Amino acid sequence: MSGYDAPAILGNGGWDAVLFDMDGTLVDSEKLWDIALGEAAERLGGVLSRDTRERMLGSHTEATLRMLFDDVGVEPTPGLRADVARWLETRMGELLSGELPWLPGAREALADVRRSGVPTALVTSTVRTLTDLALVSIGRRNFDVTVCGDEVDGHNKPHPEPYLRAARKLDVDPARCLAIEDSPTGVAAASAAGCTVVVVPGELTVDPGDRRVFVESLAAVRLV
Repeated sequence: MSGYDAPAILGNGGWDAVLFDMDGTLVDSEKLWDIALGEAAERLGGVLSRDTRERMLGSHTEATLRMLFDDVGVEPTPGLRADVARWLETRMGELLSGELPWLPGAREALADVRRSGVPTALVTSTVRTLTDLALVSIGRRNFDVTVCGDEVDGHNKPHPEPYLRAARKLDVDPARCLAIEDSPTGVAAASAAGCTVVVVPGELTVDPGDRRVFVESLAAVRLV
């Protein structure tokens, strides 16, 4: 199942749950990360390269910080690393506190799934404190469970654990779940967990694969 498939293929799936990524999938928050990460690089005396920023897409905080320090050529002491982590979380908190822009069709797709009664989960690499801020805009009520990047015992995307954990929390079989993702890292995690993955356009190209459905936007499909 790859390429652009008819909406009915998804709508007739009889899914046990729909599992949503957040950044770059539901809301256009990657641009906010661009701002914060670029400013963090400048504070360290460097400029964040486009290649490194692209490799950060879908990654968790620890991996992002490693790439940031490597890119600007600064050896992080434990104290410096902690300072940058705190600054980055504070800056992202400021940026996420406003109304977040929904990506095409995302709000409607989420509302459709909620109306259908199919359980939903938010599965994100973003840490809990920042996710909670984003949920003020996205709507906490839209998800039965949430799994954040600092809640998977270090087994972050592309490891399957975030999606496996969401399925366990919902008491469903991941093979009967539909995951919605945009990045190669996130798609790899959902695929490894056994989910069927709807791939929405992101900044990086995702390779075709088994049980991957590529769509132009969430406005183009019915998920349930």
